[in-house]
Amino acid sequence: MHVNIKYFGMLAEITGCHSEQLVISSPKIAGLKEALLHKYPDFAHTDFRIAQNQELVVDTSPLTGKEIGVLPPFAGG
Repeated sequence: MHVNIKYFGMLAEITGCHSEQLVISSPKIAGLKEALLHKYPDFAHTDFRIAQNQELVVDTSPLTGKEIGVLPPFAGG
């Protein structure tokens, strides 16, 4: 599956880009995370979350290929 990924904050600095397209063979978010960790080893030392279609998702969520965002840690209030 082709997925369009947008990187935000320090994650864009790590990847050297704000967006890219990757081919992911896994049907789950965990597979996407694994692919990102393989391509960008520095992600292993960085806390990040994944949003799909503007909603935060967990590793077991299905990967739909719609609007993926990789987000750095953030504080709310």
